[in-house]
Amino acid sequence: MSHNLFDTFSTRMQARRDADFIVTPEGRNYNYAQALDMSATLAATLVALGVRPGDRVAVQVDKSPEAILLYLACLRMGGVYLPLNTGYTASEIGYFLGDAEPALFVCRPDALDAANQIAAETGCPQVVTLGTGGDGTLMDKSAGVTPFAGIETRADSDLAAILYTSGTTGRSKGAMLTHGNLGSNSRTLAEVWRFTETDRLIHALPIFHTHGLFVACNVVLMSGASMYFLSRFDVDTVIDAMADGTVLMGVPTFYTRLLQDSRLTPELTANMRLFTSGSAPLTADTHKAFQQRTGHAILERYGMTETNMNTSNPYDGDRIAGTVGMPLPGVEVRITNPEADTHEPIAQGDIGMLEVRGPNVFSGYWRLPEKTRAELLDDGFFVTGDLAMIDERGYIHIVGRDKDLVISGGFNVYPKEVEQVIDEMDGVVESAVVGVPHPDFGEGVTAVLVLQPGAKVQEAQVLSALSDKLAKYKQPKRVFFVDSLPRNTMGKVQKNQLRDQYKDIYADA
Repeated sequence: MSHNLFDTFSTRMQARRDADFIVTPEGRNYNYAQALDMSATLAATLVALGVRPGDRVAVQVDKSPEAILLYLACLRMGGVYLPLNTGYTASEIGYFLGDAEPALFVCRPDALDAANQIAAETGCPQVVTLGTGGDGTLMDKSAGVTPFAGIETRADSDLAAILYTSGTTGRSKGAMLTHGNLGSNSRTLAEVWRFTETDRLIHALPIFHTHGLFVACNVVLMSGASMYFLSRFDVDTVIDAMADGTVLMGVPTFYTRLLQDSRLTPELTANMRLFTSGSAPLTADTHKAFQQRTGHAILERYGMTETNMNTSNPYDGDRIAGTVGMPLPGVEVRITNPEADTHEPIAQGDIGMLEVRGPNVFSGYWRLPEKTRAELLDDGFFVTGDLAMIDERGYIHIVGRDKDLVISGGFNVYPKEVEQVIDEMDGVVESAVVGVPHPDFGEGVTAVLVLQPGAKVQEAQVLSALSDKLAKYKQPKRVFFVDSLPRNTMGKVQKNQLRDQYKDIYADA
């Protein structure tokens, strides 16, 4: 018996053949029958390009309906989908292609020359392009192919995707997600969030990470619903979409920007049944203000690249601001002492390390067995790196991070990766990167530098030097210079002091 996730999707798609799947403001729409047909055509194209079951297909393209159909095609023929952030620079892409060794790299049409050079340097055998208008050499090559027959047999444990997440050592780690991981999580979310074929999701998220691809798209496919597919978040377009939409999945920035618009009223949101938030902490003030303005309590949930979604505030019942709710069905959590190696649960109400276990938890890090053993324990629990507590009602509160992770605009930024690039600059002795409160992005990436005596490095020089080395969301919004970094008696930089010192710098941003 095959456990290919596309088997499940295909059943839903066949039952909804004439119904909308993807609808765009530009009118580039696909019903489910058209999506099924195009998935078969693109699957055959992948095979013709040399992709075999288990091969990686790396994709760095702008958001489009065809990008989703490429994901479905990859599942269908047994490939491993590897989406890459559209903000990654050429040097970053070189690392991913070298590490994942994909059989195919799909890039934007205007990036083809650079992509060919990177592919040659990393040994990637094929490069094709995909544009936002259904154009590009991938679509050209799909003309005239015989559609892929059937669906490739896959086991629950076979890889469906690899998502790269930043690492504390400065190098990204590839989280290996199986057909079983993705299928179990999307089935659970569709059930607990009450998705049906009558829903229309307003999709304004990127599609290169868990939230926009595996939460949003997979839940829609699992339930036979439809998506109003926006290229990016735009207040005017989202407001217009609420007349026919029923669900908005967002990050906190979406809601802070909507609250700035006087059109946000109970009447505007009358057709909407659910607003969810994730990828970064939602403040209690935003939660309260949105409920006062619309009558809707935002449902906050918690997930990770390695686990998809773990917890959710209830659909029915209190959605408590500042919490991420309770474990999803089938997911177990425990809070342990981060200073001990026993991983024994501590008393309820105490703060400790959050660990999770369930069918949603990834199978390990790509080609990093030691890192996998350190974070994915023998008993199946994954050490999240987040500090949390469980209150008397069973709601989970994320109270901090064991690592110095920065979450800016919903994207994870590991300071070490940014610091390594800054420290290579002439005139820089050392740097420390922290996240401090930002009204629009949740946290603003902020760099604090110590310079060599006599060095004349300016903030603008640092920002310019980073512009082609790091994705934009990783680049500091401000750079400050100090004589020395604060340290404890063991010599460790006290980033909590830096966060406190610069906590108000974006107050008027």
